[in-house]
Amino acid sequence: MKVSIVTISYNQARFLEETIRSVIEQDYPEIEYIVVDPGSTDGSREIIERYRDRIDHIIFEPDEGPADGLNKGFAKATGEIFGFLNADDLLLPGAVRRVVDYFRRYPEIDVVSGHGYKIDSAGNIIGKTYSHRFRPRDYVFGACVLVQQSTFFRNSAFRQAGGFNKGNRVSWDGELWFDMGMAGCKFGRMHTFLSAFRMHPDSITVSGRLSHLEKGIKEKMAKRLNIDVSAIESRRIQLIHRFLNRASDPAGTFLRLIGGYL
Repeated sequence: MKVSIVTISYNQARFLEETIRSVIEQDYPEIEYIVVDPGSTDGSREIIERYRDRIDHIIFEPDEGPADGLNKGFAKATGEIFGFLNADDLLLPGAVRRVVDYFRRYPEIDVVSGHGYKIDSAGNIIGKTYSHRFRPRDYVFGACVLVQQSTFFRNSAFRQAGGFNKGNRVSWDGELWFDMGMAGCKFGRMHTFLSAFRMHPDSITVSGRLSHLEKGIKEKMAKRLNIDVSAIESRRIQLIHRFLNRASDPAGTFLRLIGGYL
């Protein structure tokens, strides 16, 4: 079972080599690795060239943003299973092998997510982040998330959802999960840690920039679900959805509680 992994790279040279090595040093042999760089000027392309013999496809061309770059990468992908990794994040050793084992055991599952560690710029673990039970409606109300770096999906699910919305520059991963859910894809989880998500001042998550754009995307999703847009801003309704999501998943909730995160 071949696994295709795409890394989008743009001016993250200080982290990029560690990211690349976390993929090419996996203990699973059937990995197709694709790296997309639309025009880095900080030495990233030199690092990518250094590993050219371990990377199956390198795309050096302009794009219209991260989602467009990912679409270009996955257009080259031939694996049965897909995953993607930003140029400042890491896969943990053995992650791909565990994912493949899961998909083989559960052929009815289209998307599987594990959990992840939060790391700082130096690679020190500073926390944990967990994937929840995913439902499109819960996602719109902010009641569930999937750890992007620890989420893998079948090629067929990606095609069924229509790929990434290249106009989404802030939550392209969340919109893909939503589109997969709306397309009827089945989600599963692995209660194991598969990746490390790097927190640093320049990342979109930490900086909080473009958060106003994410609100607009959530409003479009709400309309697709025939939800009153004003409802998704209600703290009370958000808390109800969060409670119901956690109550429907006692094993996952217990894991988060003993891990110090709810």
